[in-house]
Amino acid sequence: MYKIDYNNPVRVHFIGIGGISMSGLAEILLDRGFTVSGSDRAPSELTKILEDKGIKVYYGQRKENITDDIRLVVYTAAIHEDNEEFAEAKGRGIPMLTRAELLGQIMTNYDVAVAVAGTHGKTTTTSMITDILMAGGLDPTISVGGMLKEIGGNIRIGRSGYFVTEACEYTNSFLSFNPTADIILNIEEDHMDFFKDLEDIRSSFKRFAGLVPENGIVVINADIERYEEITEGLKCNVATVSVNEDAKAGYTVKDVSYDGFGCASFNVIRNAGAAKLCGRAEGDAGRYALKVPGAHNIGNALAAIALAEFLGIDNDTIAKGFLDFTGTDRRFQYKGKLGDVTIVDDYAHHPTEIRATLAAARNYPHKRIVCIFQPHTYTRTKAFFDDFVDALTNADVVILAPIYAARETDTLGISSDMICEALKKRGKEAYSFSTFSDIEDFVRKKSLKDDLLITMGAGDVVKIGEDLLSK
Repeated sequence: MYKIDYNNPVRVHFIGIGGISMSGLAEILLDRGFTVSGSDRAPSELTKILEDKGIKVYYGQRKENITDDIRLVVYTAAIHEDNEEFAEAKGRGIPMLTRAELLGQIMTNYDVAVAVAGTHGKTTTTSMITDILMAGGLDPTISVGGMLKEIGGNIRIGRSGYFVTEACEYTNSFLSFNPTADIILNIEEDHMDFFKDLEDIRSSFKRFAGLVPENGIVVINADIERYEEITEGLKCNVATVSVNEDAKAGYTVKDVSYDGFGCASFNVIRNAGAAKLCGRAEGDAGRYALKVPGAHNIGNALAAIALAEFLGIDNDTIAKGFLDFTGTDRRFQYKGKLGDVTIVDDYAHHPTEIRATLAAARNYPHKRIVCIFQPHTYTRTKAFFDDFVDALTNADVVILAPIYAARETDTLGISSDMICEALKKRGKEAYSFSTFSDIEDFVRKKSLKDDLLITMGAGDVVKIGEDLLSK
């Protein structure tokens, strides 16, 4: 496999450079003196940022974009062998790396390389850790799967030995990483177009945990069923966390309370094992307040606390980091007011995430919760159909947009109309529309005073709220 060398920067071309992770990696290499170019299907906010930094971006992926001076090609999992640029690079014998392979090689240049994994919560937890490290003046390099206000985007290039990134299990990409610290937030069924079943997913997470060296740490949620199977045989340090007060975990919480916007405050309890890991006293580890809503964020914060304590960060700095973190784009993000209607956007696209977001919404000021949901991929919609229906019953009104296909084509005979009909049979007020403009017209006519309108999904459903606010 080709190895990048920070001491020998060369010309690197990214196929799919506009992706949230690819664009960040391109910026890191550019900062290190590499000559960077890339291609994507169409201009975007991220490609504009890259162009402003001097990176050449081609729109449309054609073989002519692969020039003689390119020494390495990086591509995403969405790129297939029939892609013109991929085929041309392969035909020329140019070395090629996947996005994950490049990211794994970049991690080897840092003393502390943190990889945050799990079915849910990766972006939020990565962002929390970012703010904690920044509060401590540790100048980290960050690659996050969302736009974080505190760093002005999805990438932050520091000058220290700290590196933090999200670690996605899809196509086993996180197995190409080289972490010194892993966080495993949860393990659930997802990406069933790649994995065979939940046991297949658990096997991947076990291999991921095994990447951490002896002097590193795995922080894992002890509420994961049979979590011990994931950590069994590890030679590195292991810290467990749980939001359940009575759990036998290294870190637990008690005395949880919420403010008027659903943001939690809680006390952390450190048991003997965790105390030994971080060199601190057993017992009360302080009270923390979050500036993002939802009970699920307590678990994300607890994982960040366990890591930060292992790294020697004091509790006052951790607390300041949480106060500095006010959320990332598309995670219960306040978008604005349409008259007396509050519009919020959220990335939730898995039943567990939907439940968590709607539970958080219950603690947010509202009269009705109106959820505009755009299912993400036919495979996921079919695999979790009943769970989607059950999760969406937690909204007062559900409006369905067409399924966002992403990398798929409709061969499974599934539709948003079917979710709508199933919700109606459960006694829910539900509607399904074939276009965003139809949904926007409906919302303008049918919204009530003090509605909380949530656009939800991993596709482009955010446009609905933005269109409503712009007209």
